[in-house]
Amino acid sequence: MKEEIFSDLKKRTDKALETLAHELGGLRTGRASLAILDHVKVDYYGTPTPIKQIATLSVPESRTITIQPWDVSQIHAIEKAIMTSDLGLTPSSDGRLIRINIPPLTEERRKDLVKLAKKYAEECKIAVRNVRRDANEGLKKLEKDKSISEDDLKKLQKEVQDVTDRQIHRIDEMVVQKEAEIMEV
Repeated sequence: MKEEIFSDLKKRTDKALETLAHELGGLRTGRASLAILDHVKVDYYGTPTPIKQIATLSVPESRTITIQPWDVSQIHAIEKAIMTSDLGLTPSSDGRLIRINIPPLTEERRKDLVKLAKKYAEECKIAVRNVRRDANEGLKKLEKDKSISEDDLKKLQKEVQDVTDRQIHRIDEMVVQKEAEIMEV
């Protein structure tokens, strides 16, 4: 039973870290990254569809993203979706290919992005702490059912705390790395 608790703890904290990595990947840095378009949905024949499902995306240069739709009639829908997103990007099209030039970030925008990264990290830490709470409750239930002793409970709770501390340390490392990327001029 306690193996299940630790397995669940590890799986759920890893999932929280995956989510954080995905969210941080979507934050804009000075370089072009296809991850910034992950949250942009195009109205594709009435269905909100991610851009990468209806076009080929590439980064030919460090500050340029190109989008080549498989269905050329969707160029205007893709441009509109990018314009209405909160990315602050302006696409330009030649009728077959959409180019997005990534402008350099202003100092103010960099600081806003760092704040957003820290907000994502805090949400992830809360999720990890909630998983810790659930694991500790499961262990207390085992002790109450006399499946484990009080001494075992204390040892296992310390192990749960160690796992939590390691995951929170990884979260902090991820945010420091992303902050350095964002602030790099």
